[in-house]
Amino acid sequence: MRTIIGGGRLVNEGREFDGSLVIDNERIVDIIEGKTLPYVAADCFVDATGCFVLPGIIDDHVHFREPGMTEKADIESESRAAAAGGVTSYFDMPNCVPQTTTPEALEEKFRLAAAKSHVNYSFFFGATNDNATLFGQLDPHRIPGIKLFMGSSTGNMLVDSDEALEGIFEKAAPLPIMAHCEDTAIINRNMAHFKEQFGNDPDIRLHPLIRSEEACCKSTMKAIALAVRHQARLHIAHVSTKSELELIPAHCLHTITAEATVGHLFFSVVDYARLGARIKVNPAIKSVIDQEALREGLTDGRISVVATDHAPHLLSQKQGGAARAVSGMPMIQFSLPTMLELVDEGVLTIARLVELMAHNPAIIFDVQKRGFLRQGYQADIAIVRPGLPWTVTPDCIESKCGWSPMEGHSFRWRVEKTFCNGHLVYNNGVVDTNYIGQSIRFR
Repeated sequence: MRTIIGGGRLVNEGREFDGSLVIDNERIVDIIEGKTLPYVAADCFVDATGCFVLPGIIDDHVHFREPGMTEKADIESESRAAAAGGVTSYFDMPNCVPQTTTPEALEEKFRLAAAKSHVNYSFFFGATNDNATLFGQLDPHRIPGIKLFMGSSTGNMLVDSDEALEGIFEKAAPLPIMAHCEDTAIINRNMAHFKEQFGNDPDIRLHPLIRSEEACCKSTMKAIALAVRHQARLHIAHVSTKSELELIPAHCLHTITAEATVGHLFFSVVDYARLGARIKVNPAIKSVIDQEALREGLTDGRISVVATDHAPHLLSQKQGGAARAVSGMPMIQFSLPTMLELVDEGVLTIARLVELMAHNPAIIFDVQKRGFLRQGYQADIAIVRPGLPWTVTPDCIESKCGWSPMEGHSFRWRVEKTFCNGHLVYNNGVVDTNYIGQSIRFR
């Protein structure tokens, strides 16, 4: 089947231009510049007049909760939310039940996704204190990398042995290591201090003081030192502080890179008063100064990727304070409109947004034939329209958990269509739930 997407404004590889895409089955076969529509025979014409045509978003950091926690979310529901948000590929984390820390558990997740995922998928392999010897059994063409929890978080996958950390960084190559960097001893000390002062469930506004700047910075310094010593590829997940950014080299996509999440970019400590534990995440959303530094890092090269850390929980589990409420929030459906709002605010350009959310994840993890609008590449495409205000309401939320921290927020950008491998998987509010995405290939 041949499809033409015409009349839109294409954004790709640092450029923004009028043009048309010609898709033949799964792949882009031609990119034609100019406002004039191409005289090419096609089975389907998509009029993108007034819209921006982007490469499909690659979210390198999601928690879809399957297997083992499907009361909160599952691969079907969260991939549906991804499609509705212009996200065509995702990399899922290993802290499910059972944890993805054996080749057998990894194969089970691929089996589930091959039957249920509406967009393209892959899965990180989780590091533990004693499984680095398994890395050699992993197929580097099927997975993005190794996920390492250097701080305790949801799922209890903390790696706290120095000997184990040395082995992980030594044995990971050629796979990059994505590290969650927080120092657990500092967090535990801070929690004990605030519990002594305020009781067993300190106010949620203390969360960024418990999971503090010091805890993040100390762990990030350790991860960088390990990566340098072992010449390993390190990708630091969800950087949350100005101090961490000062440790990270700029414009260096093949050694040490950093990810920022949409939540840390959009929210700050002032939002706890309004949203409470709905925005409780690990590492914590922190000060306005940290938020401003992260936003500056989007354009000065220290932040290489913007992802969601999409982590659904039931709303009943988000009740309480810094100790009792669980950490994590669902964001994948609204990540692209949120970042486009920052484009409107002048925080970054739309071309830089595409680099951070599509091009750079593809480069850093060496994704094959995705992440760009190029001839011969898979036709993973998001079509977004500006200037049509709409408000997030519960009835439009696709995630199984049924809530979002963006409820009540009005956007002026809307994801109109999402193509995955040339297939129109999302069209103006409707997800084609019969469509199944593909397993992503790497390297």
